[in-house]
Amino acid sequence: MIADGATLDRVLDFWFGELGPADWFGAGERLDEVIGDRFGRVLAAARRGCCAPWRSTPRGRLAEILVLDQFSRHIHRGTPDAFAADGMALALAQEAVAGGHDLTLTVTERKFLYLPFEHSESLSVHVQAMALFTALGDADALDWERRHLAVLERFGRYPHRNEVLGRVSTPEEQVYLEEPGAGF
Repeated sequence: MIADGATLDRVLDFWFGELGPADWFGAGERLDEVIGDRFGRVLAAARRGCCAPWRSTPRGRLAEILVLDQFSRHIHRGTPDAFAADGMALALAQEAVAGGHDLTLTVTERKFLYLPFEHSESLSVHVQAMALFTALGDADALDWERRHLAVLERFGRYPHRNEVLGRVSTPEEQVYLEEPGAGF
């Protein structure tokens, strides 16, 4: 069964055991393929809500968020499906925070539980993201949230998603996208 406890453990062991910081935020076709091969069916099941039983524990909820928020970006890189589960991941993260379940996780685990807030294009969501990343006490994570927020405050969305999502970039966004290091 795709949504069983063994699969939940495989997700967490893979992300926090086999992989590390150099893998988490790097874009690589090989890693995308590995995640797709190992967890593509899990992502499809999670998007249908089949991983809901995982939500009974904080780490189970984290595993579901990882699949929806991170694995989706690897499996569907360069397509609209990379962002298709963002709303679901955000709702799960908001529920975890509302229940205080995030506080039972390690700092590293909490960073990933909070990423759906950072990935949101809603300024109001980023108010909470700033509070969460500030309380986390990780200067690097807070810096990344500040960078994301600055882009949203400037453009009201993430321009680097425009082409993939079929959105037309404004002239100001086009200038920004031509800057070295634009996007995330």
